[in-house]
Amino acid sequence: MSIVEVQNLVKKYPSFVLKNISFSVDKGKITGFIGRNGAGKTTTIKAMLNLIRPDSGTVRFFQKPLIGNETEIKKHIGYSTGTVNWYPRKKIKDIIDSEKRFYETWDNEAYRKYLDLFLLDEHKTPLELSEGMKVKFNLLLALSHRAEVLILDEPTSGLDPFSRDELLKIFSELKKDGVAVFFSTHIISDIEKCADDIVYISKGRLVSAASKADFIARFSANGETLEETMLRLERRDMHA
Repeated sequence: MSIVEVQNLVKKYPSFVLKNISFSVDKGKITGFIGRNGAGKTTTIKAMLNLIRPDSGTVRFFQKPLIGNETEIKKHIGYSTGTVNWYPRKKIKDIIDSEKRFYETWDNEAYRKYLDLFLLDEHKTPLELSEGMKVKFNLLLALSHRAEVLILDEPTSGLDPFSRDELLKIFSELKKDGVAVFFSTHIISDIEKCADDIVYISKGRLVSAASKADFIARFSANGETLEETMLRLERRDMHA
């Protein structure tokens, strides 16, 4: 069942245009969002969350349009970028005490679980965290209010291979509980490990939105890894 529907999304900038992007994200599935830097992944994600206003197109969550239902919908969404840019000198504990008041579904048990799993010290400030630990802190916020949809922009950025693998396992556990996970990444091996579906964009255009199996059947040569397929497709596109 589609829990997120993006239809004909357009966003125009002087030097870049996101052109008619359409795809859906299903309940209980992990969708990998791929494309090289500058392809439009972050622009798409920001438009999906109304952080930027698209020029046209619609975004629906839980069969409701985001516009007009944003406050209610966002109570059920976890959003994370690869970095933390706010409250750099406040203790994590104090940030959490402020944030959890906005969520009726805040789950202290989940918060403690991920705090321990990510080895985060809640008495530290974001300023004292490494880049990898900042990523984990941002994910901690997204995972602690029982979100039904996680929308994550480069969530594994700055993480070591062990921590990345740990995070992918968490994604796999969450999808068993019906959570939809949508994440962008330039680390194609992460997509290969855990994604059910793939959305691939290039130069602001949708190339494919399909199951991983269908994507591989359509685009991959025999014996190619997903990363090798992506490199070949991007090189072809550069010379087209």
